[in-house]
Amino acid sequence: RRTRPSHLFGRRTENFLTAVHHGKKEEKVAVERRRLRVLKALKKLHIEADEAPVVAVLGSGGGLRAHIACLGVLSEMKEQGLLDAVTYLAGVSGSTWAISSLYTNDGDTEALEADLRHRFSRQEWDLAKSLQKTIQAARSENYSLTDFWAYMVISKQTRELPESHLSNMKKPVEEGTLPYPIFAAIDNDLQPSWQEAKAQETWFKFTPHHAGFPALGAYVSITHFGSKFKKGRLVRTHPERDLSFLRGQCWGQRGLNGGGKWRRVKHSPCLCSFAAPLLRLQQSLQRERPVLEDEGSEPNYNWLTEMLENWTRTSLEKQEQPDEDPESKGSVSDFLDFVRKTGICASKWEWGTTHNFLYKHGGIRDKTMSSRRHLHLVDAGLAINTPFPLVLPPTREVHLILSFDFSAGDPFETIRATTDYCRRHKIPFPHVEEAKLDLWSKAPASCYILKGETGPVVMHFPLFNTDACGDDIEAWSDTYDTFKLADTYTLDVVMPLLALAKMNVRENKKKILREMRNAAMLYYPKHYAQSCSLV
Repeated sequence: RRTRPSHLFGRRTENFLTAVHHGKKEEKVAVERRRLRVLKALKKLHIEADEAPVVAVLGSGGGLRAHIACLGVLSEMKEQGLLDAVTYLAGVSGSTWAISSLYTNDGDTEALEADLRHRFSRQEWDLAKSLQKTIQAARSENYSLTDFWAYMVISKQTRELPESHLSNMKKPVEEGTLPYPIFAAIDNDLQPSWQEAKAQETWFKFTPHHAGFPALGAYVSITHFGSKFKKGRLVRTHPERDLSFLRGQCWGQRGLNGGGKWRRVKHSPCLCSFAAPLLRLQQSLQRERPVLEDEGSEPNYNWLTEMLENWTRTSLEKQEQPDEDPESKGSVSDFLDFVRKTGICASKWEWGTTHNFLYKHGGIRDKTMSSRRHLHLVDAGLAINTPFPLVLPPTREVHLILSFDFSAGDPFETIRATTDYCRRHKIPFPHVEEAKLDLWSKAPASCYILKGETGPVVMHFPLFNTDACGDDIEAWSDTYDTFKLADTYTLDVVMPLLALAKMNVRENKKKILREMRNAAMLYYPKHYAQSCSLV
């Protein structure tokens, strides 16, 4: 049984965790029920086993490209009967968008694909709704660029604004009908620890039951994540944040920081792209805002939407013209507060601000964890662009990992980074010589099977590979560049990417089945697992 690091927690920690959170027990029960479903799925795949091997599917980051490709992977795994044999489903960045969509559609992948086609068959974005959600978020004391990014950027990228919550996923998960989902983030305040020692406590996870630091064994109920705690006691309850915000929490700073180099950016072109339009918008607002007839009524933002649409179509030169009418026609304090707060957050480059549920907790000796009033959670891709640390020991014992890499660059960057992480912490992970990784990256195949003396078997699937793309890997990568504008993702661009991701699963089904069978035989030798028929 794993114990929590003694240098971080004192004797009071267990009482605190018991009082605040029961999600670990709930997860264990859910996973046990899932194993029954996995056993039935294995039998349908002609694999007989008395105990189900633990299989995890991981999706990497990659923005909208990862979102679409991960949807393809999930859809084809469902079609091939493979998804029902999976215990855990974990994602980073863009893959979290796809994974969350699977649950909001109750695991119906046909509906998932239909929704995808519907969203990208039309060039529409509900700007009014996105703007209203952002303004509402700006009323919070913990407003940050994550809110702006979630409601104004990612909603435009994906053409959707989900309002459900992680806790809404409990029913299918507890019934075992879908894999247990894990969404990854990292603690931005711990970046020195990660850069120096690849500290395990840097990683943060969200599940339908809890949120917290796996390496520390410190969690809070997902319904209380974001609420205010002090000395282990709930001080003030805040509503659970929606999935739109979670998507912003799990993907944001990586793309703006230049594709994964973890650094604080205070004066950059990206910062200017936030600050300058906000300043111009505020000037335009001072000229055009009307007087509200009833200051006490719920504000109507239709005029703001129209103004913003007109403003974004205006030439840059005209937008930068000085304000000729400095006199105000009225007051819309909440909108101005949104503009002001976003500008401040941009100047500080502040992301992922939330109350620290470990604040002033006396059982924690590491003051870095207990002295902060707030956490700042950002895209886990800034550390490793696939959530390997959340399914490896000591967090979890997984027998087979299916790693789907949706990178546009080196598809083995995540393997290199995870190898280094595991070496530092003495975690079993397949070792591959650097020279071999370099050779593979020049002309990647569709599937690699990595095995070590101990630990899980890792099947690694590069999205763009010679088996599917031939000699056109570079052209595919350019077409689906991470920074490609959302408006260029028309249906005729989306569907080939979806088909490519599905083909990568379909063409490697036999290999996946073979490794599932091997895992059942290796980890449960007393209960002999064998194939009922050749596949």
